[in-house]
Amino acid sequence: MMSYTTNEMMTVAAARRLKNGAVCFVGIGLPSKAANLARLTSSPDVVLIYESGPIGAKPTVLPLSIGDGELAETADTVVPTGEIFRYWLQGGRIDVGFLGAAQVDKYGNINTTVVGDYFAPKVRLPGAGGAPEIAGSAKEVLIILKQGHRSFVDKLDFITSVGFGEGGDYRKQLGLPGKGPVGIITDLCIMEPEASTNEFIVTSLHPGVTREQVIENTGWAIRFADNVATTAEPTAVELDALRALEARTAAAHGGQVGGEA
Repeated sequence: MMSYTTNEMMTVAAARRLKNGAVCFVGIGLPSKAANLARLTSSPDVVLIYESGPIGAKPTVLPLSIGDGELAETADTVVPTGEIFRYWLQGGRIDVGFLGAAQVDKYGNINTTVVGDYFAPKVRLPGAGGAPEIAGSAKEVLIILKQGHRSFVDKLDFITSVGFGEGGDYRKQLGLPGKGPVGIITDLCIMEPEASTNEFIVTSLHPGVTREQVIENTGWAIRFADNVATTAEPTAVELDALRALEARTAAAHGGQVGGEA
C-alpha cells in the first residue's frame, strides 16, 4: 500500500466525483488539479472549460492562471469569454462547476472577497472572478478546500458565491437554475447537503480521520450522516498520475505546482 498525504487524499477524492463525459467549468488552484487528475485517470472524456475561453483543455501541466497559454494551446477550441458565460454557462450547458474557496459555511456559500469588514478588511482576497455565475448557473457545483476553523466558518464575512443561502429552498426563491453545491471535499472528509435543510453534513471520513478531528476543524456545530462511509484510499494509479502531474508542473513553473491556491 502506497503512503499518501491528506492533500493527495483530498485531490483524489474530488477527482472521483467528476463523471466521465461531463462538461466541467474549472476554477484555478485545487479545482484545476482535481479536474485534471480526473481527466488523466477515471474520466478521460471529461470536457474542461476555463473562463478565459478554452474548451476541452488538456494541459500537460497545471495552469498558474486562466490566462496560462497551456490552456489555449491544448484546447479543442477557444472562444470569447462572453460566449463561455452566456452560451455555455447561462445556457445550461455546464454539468459541473468546480470551485475553491477561502471560506465556506454550512449551506455551501463561498467567500473569496474579504476577511473582516468589507470597507476595512483584515485580508483582501483574490475576489469573485466567474465563481458567482458558476455557483448560480452550473447544473451542479463541487467545492474543494482544506478544512480548518478559519475556512469553515459559522458566518461568512462576505458571500461571494451563493450555495444554498440560508438553507431549505432559498435557491428556488432566488430563481437560480442550478442545483447548487452537491459536495464539499476537504483533506478530512466529504460533506453533502442534507435533504430538505440543504445543510452540509459529513457523509464520508477519509481513512484514519476521526469525527473529533472534523468537529475541531469546523466553525459550526457540524453534524454527521446516519451512515458515515470511509473514503476509499487512493490507488497507485491515482497517486502516480497526481505526482507526475505535480512534478511536470513544478519543473515547468520553477517549483510552483499550480494547485495550492
